[in-house]
Amino acid sequence: MEKVLRIAQVCPRYSPDIGGVETHVREISERLVKSGHQVEVITTDPTGELKESEVLNGVKVTRFRSLAPGNAYYLAPQIYTYLRQNDFDIVHAHSYHALPALFAILAKPKGKLIFTPHYHRSGHTQFRNVLHKPYRSLGKLMFSRADKVICVSEYERELLCEDFRISDKVVKIPNGVNLDEFKHLQRKQKETDEKVLLYIGRLEEYKGVQYAISALPSLPGFRLQIVGKGPYEDDLREQAEELHVSERIQWLKDLSREDILHCYAQADVFLMLSRHEAYGITVAEALAAGTPCVVARGSALDEFVDGEMCLGIQLMHLKCSTLAASVYSVERQAFDKTRNNINLFDWNHVVGSINAVYCE
Repeated sequence: MEKVLRIAQVCPRYSPDIGGVETHVREISERLVKSGHQVEVITTDPTGELKESEVLNGVKVTRFRSLAPGNAYYLAPQIYTYLRQNDFDIVHAHSYHALPALFAILAKPKGKLIFTPHYHRSGHTQFRNVLHKPYRSLGKLMFSRADKVICVSEYERELLCEDFRISDKVVKIPNGVNLDEFKHLQRKQKETDEKVLLYIGRLEEYKGVQYAISALPSLPGFRLQIVGKGPYEDDLREQAEELHVSERIQWLKDLSREDILHCYAQADVFLMLSRHEAYGITVAEALAAGTPCVVARGSALDEFVDGEMCLGIQLMHLKCSTLAASVYSVERQAFDKTRNNINLFDWNHVVGSINAVYCE
């Protein structure tokens, strides 16, 4: 019988917060619990509005207040103290770009230390990008102490091997999709001929939602559905007002999983024009739903581009007409195409691979 492991997953934020890292940690934690392991997510809550401790779908969640200016850093040194006071067989730290992983690694856990950095080299703002340079020395310490480093894409693996020379301890395990959710997902008959552009994710400047809004005047017959929340929302709404397209944008947040799946199914084109992505879970889910995508080139999103169901565009000097042409092109090419034409992994497969790393 496989040994029952006591596992700590350390991350900046956790459900009900949304984002790529949050989804990754939730999906693997809940499945590890189902496989018989004891899992505790150790995370932060800058707002102080969430429970300090609770159990969600079998996963114990422990939250510490953090300082998170601009929804970044998540300074919570209590994580260091907590890990020093508790023993875990596995401490799995997540996100190079926030401080909880650093505190976890500095705590020198007695068990095995796994690090999934979700690394994309640069910061999300110019100021945070400047801070990345002095932070690099701490980054080297983090990678040197990790027993294994798990990358979620080939793009991330190449960046890490180039920046930190750690090829001997890197394992690539891509993120997954709940493929069963999409097997019987059906498109419902629309009441109008209006087509839907969809974005799902946090509202941050680097995510590129502003490009979609700018292109709306060049996309008659389309409306934009924005699912998510974040610090850039007010700027996006102001931009929509200035371009007189506010009535063509639907703003949604805090949707149930069922409603999010419905959004994927009803969309004609999914947009992810982000400059920094170590993987791109929402793109994978859109493709699993059979929804064609337009993504920004220059990050791990490149790995989804196939020229048919997923087109890539360069953000440098991007013209609205260029984005509009890509939307029209992918929407036509993908018409009646079968879904899942790109290699997607199921989360159960992903967790099996991660569990194998734990048990080595």
